[in-house]
Amino acid sequence: MSPSKPGTSSLEFEVTANPDPASPERLAEVLANPGFGVNFTDHMVTVEWTPDQGWHGARITPYGPISLDPATAVLHYAQETFEGMKAYRHDDGSVWTFRPEQNAARMIRSSQRLALPELPVADFVTAVDALVEIDQRWVPDAAGEKSLYLRPFMFASEVFLGVRPAQHVTFMVIASPAGAYFAKGVKPVSIWLTEEYTRAGRGGMGAAKTGGNDASSLVAQQEASAHGCDQVVFLDAQEGRYVEELGGMNMYFVHADGHIVTPETGTILEGITRASIIQLAQKLGHRVEERRLDVDEWREGVADGTITEVFACGTAAVVTPVGTLCWQGGKVGTGEDFVGPVTQEIRRQLVDLQYGRAEDTFGWLHRVV
Repeated sequence: MSPSKPGTSSLEFEVTANPDPASPERLAEVLANPGFGVNFTDHMVTVEWTPDQGWHGARITPYGPISLDPATAVLHYAQETFEGMKAYRHDDGSVWTFRPEQNAARMIRSSQRLALPELPVADFVTAVDALVEIDQRWVPDAAGEKSLYLRPFMFASEVFLGVRPAQHVTFMVIASPAGAYFAKGVKPVSIWLTEEYTRAGRGGMGAAKTGGNDASSLVAQQEASAHGCDQVVFLDAQEGRYVEELGGMNMYFVHADGHIVTPETGTILEGITRASIIQLAQKLGHRVEERRLDVDEWREGVADGTITEVFACGTAAVVTPVGTLCWQGGKVGTGEDFVGPVTQEIRRQLVDLQYGRAEDTFGWLHRVV
């Protein structure tokens, strides 16, 4: 495999080792049943930015609380961005990340939208690599699709209550072992169609990975849960007709003739998994269309067999089959047990590549250790 080349970073990290790292017994306990986002590694990365100094103060320190003044800008104006990615252990013990330069590029786009400074791609990748390397014992074995979830994030850390772009910004990386999203195997999910709430409009922040987008989805997720559904799907804000995305996942629609449709971007997040699936599906011989898809096309297509499979994708679950679409007064779907062959094959191909069980013909893997 040829690892991707993110370039050369100018960051030099000062390292303060954790004097009280997790014991081997505690680590084994966590890795046996990691859950998601509840246990964190021994260290964290911090880099700061000011207009005069640029990016500086790169350091690795013991994981722990950070101190914020009550007037810290992010607490009042939500000027922040984040990323989600994973490190995978291969059978030979090596550790790899998946297309980290694409996460770095997306953070740059998000930062531009949030008026935050741009962290160069090479610096982003180096910061992530530095944390994975020092905490490599926290990367689980591949069995059961376990991985080390990585959370780079950036926020306005200036102590100031004026409404303007922050003049002090902090970038950090933390990591948390993650178990398989589907602990009992891949199962189709039920989706609630919200017709009251939207996630983003044209010119808004929908294409930026910022916490405000997730916050705006929570009330709609509550609506979905109240109707017995696992997830919520949003329509466009302008006409209320076109499928956009789930609370945090992109959508795909497999048609009877083999071609696949995914909603076009612009007001939705450009997922790294989404982009990878487009290329994988094309390699498998599927024509992929990126276009607007009317929700009635979804409902009618599943009902008459024109659409044979629906699935969602994202970093955490990789590929999630969609079994049922529900709305006020009706529902349609393939049921709770059907996982289509195209969905299965795309998921298998992507997971095998990430864990090193298949040749990386795209050059997507980046070796860290």
